[in-house]
Amino acid sequence: MSPLHELVTGLAAPWVVLSPRSGQLTGTGAEGVYARDRRILSRLSVTVDGREPIPVHVDERDAATHQYVAMVEGLGDTRHDPTVMLYRTRTVDDDGLIEQITLVNRSRSTVEGLLDVALGTDLAGTAAVRSGAAASLPQLAPLPDGPGRTRWESSNTRVVVTADPGVTATPRLEPGEEFTITLRVTADFPKSTTGFSIEPPAERTPYDVTVHCDDKRVERWIDRSLEDISALQLAAGNDRYLGAGPPWYLTLFGRDSLISSGMLIPVDPALAAGTLRALAAWQGTKVDAESAEQPGKIPHELRAEVADHGGGLVLPAAYYGTHDATQLWIMTLHKAWRWGMPADEVRDLVPNLQRALTWMKEYADPDGDGFLEYVDESGHGLANQGWKDSVDAVQWPDGTLATAPIALCEVQGYAYAAAVKGAELLDAHGESGDEWREWAVALQERFRKTFWVDGYPAIALDGAKNPVAGRASNMGHLLGTGLLDADEEQVVADVLAGDDLNSGFGLRTLSTAMTRFNPLGYHTGSVWPHDTAMTVQGLFATGQSDVAASYVDGLIRAAEAFGYRLPELYGGRGTSEENTPTPYPLSCRPQAWAAASAVAVLVAALGIEPDVPGGTLIINPAESMPWNALEIRGLRVGTDTLSVRLDGDQLTVLEAPQSAVISANADSPR
Repeated sequence: MSPLHELVTGLAAPWVVLSPRSGQLTGTGAEGVYARDRRILSRLSVTVDGREPIPVHVDERDAATHQYVAMVEGLGDTRHDPTVMLYRTRTVDDDGLIEQITLVNRSRSTVEGLLDVALGTDLAGTAAVRSGAAASLPQLAPLPDGPGRTRWESSNTRVVVTADPGVTATPRLEPGEEFTITLRVTADFPKSTTGFSIEPPAERTPYDVTVHCDDKRVERWIDRSLEDISALQLAAGNDRYLGAGPPWYLTLFGRDSLISSGMLIPVDPALAAGTLRALAAWQGTKVDAESAEQPGKIPHELRAEVADHGGGLVLPAAYYGTHDATQLWIMTLHKAWRWGMPADEVRDLVPNLQRALTWMKEYADPDGDGFLEYVDESGHGLANQGWKDSVDAVQWPDGTLATAPIALCEVQGYAYAAAVKGAELLDAHGESGDEWREWAVALQERFRKTFWVDGYPAIALDGAKNPVAGRASNMGHLLGTGLLDADEEQVVADVLAGDDLNSGFGLRTLSTAMTRFNPLGYHTGSVWPHDTAMTVQGLFATGQSDVAASYVDGLIRAAEAFGYRLPELYGGRGTSEENTPTPYPLSCRPQAWAAASAVAVLVAALGIEPDVPGGTLIINPAESMPWNALEIRGLRVGTDTLSVRLDGDQLTVLEAPQSAVISANADSPR
């Protein structure tokens, strides 16, 4: 059984196929064809005369199309050269999967063999596959459906495979001839009982952003990331968003989809607008401990049905167990507004903004101590409700788990930024933001008095209001929020520069000095690209360019090691003997915020900060970058295009909004 990170992923969300490099789907592990939180096929294997072809090569043509090449033993010439080959060209699209299976005779003689395609499904939910519960599910019996058609049905889900000319054939091939079976896999799904369904976009937006860099790895990283971002697009009605990652998280998430779309505003502003609206439609209206819903709260994840992840973790179809998505929603709305989101679209979301701000004050701080803290009241939800949501994500240096309720440091940083940015949005729309600026200042003062421990911000306050010691990546998210002053930002940057957190391939989630540090611990020592990228954004924003550049260099090295498709997370021991990062066996790849990180770090390095409502555009490149020459064409600022070139210390603005007042050391051709 191949671990997830070794599987080849074909993707056109919501459809995805995961297979080993042989192309054979055997029904083991995570292998299969998936759509809408369901494994549509668990078995799709090909034999010739009862033998499996020997894998030779996989050609990954793009995110959606792969060709598997194999040689067939027992047929053809008896020489060392393979003379009978099997080619499988597999493509996923918005409606399903197409696979062409072609047997080719390049021998000197006529060959004849039994070409057989075996199909099967358990129609397991993705949560059951991930937890291992699907391993005990039986294969469903196929139902007759006419010549060349095979059908399965369960729980109102109907799968149909059409084979032309059929799933079994005995072709007789003269030298140079070939024979092809074409499969088409489609499915019908039950109507959602929650009102939410996972759907493809009406149009999958391509990207015409181009990057030229003297480090060619940067170009390859951007190109691959944008290709994957297009393939990850889903839609709620006319509003596009990114599914977090296949196969487990290919749906709308509050935190993940907001962070991803926020990073991508410079290349796809409509994606952020769609994500904001899609989540606003599900903003909480009532108090419900079972789903963690509260008035004004932005949901954690939306699915068509309950997801039983095993181990007592059972999440309702609409689950609100996140303590940061609401602040991130406000921050993303503010960024989208500054980058030129249409004024009427922003105005329409102001009531949602007001409810989100109210949630921070009236519901996010249940004990009234002035900090935002969480606790799972349902008994079957997430114990931790920040982005590090595994059970051991918040721990003391000796490995003792922090007790709830927990107030994460970065949640306070997001809340400060949300209050300040929310106030600015209110002011711009005829409402006073003074209340929220005052609230932010009070939070800042409390944080400074309470959170600092051993010379750095604690990862959290525990249930007894003790600052949880131990260096972790969480503090990196404080940079750029405004919560810290310049001296505090410098202290955090110095801590982040240490070898205990800088792996050489990105930022470790937990310091090597911690007792239970594990380079492959999900949130206890691994490296997450988005975590590193968000920290890089803050480092560049606060003038800590040397530290930022070292982390960008690490991401570039990691991207190269993973074929420029960064996974959800990976391990980095950072030793002189290790020249490449270690794959995490269950990591999603591609993954939305990992792919979006490529855009985020380049824009942050260039210091691009538009204010379309205010008619200004600041371009302030960092003093230190891991490259010398960089050109980006096709960024979007409102309805206009921004293209810039940086060559050493010389910045040239190639295209810019005509109405903007540009503040930059630039030689503009306008």
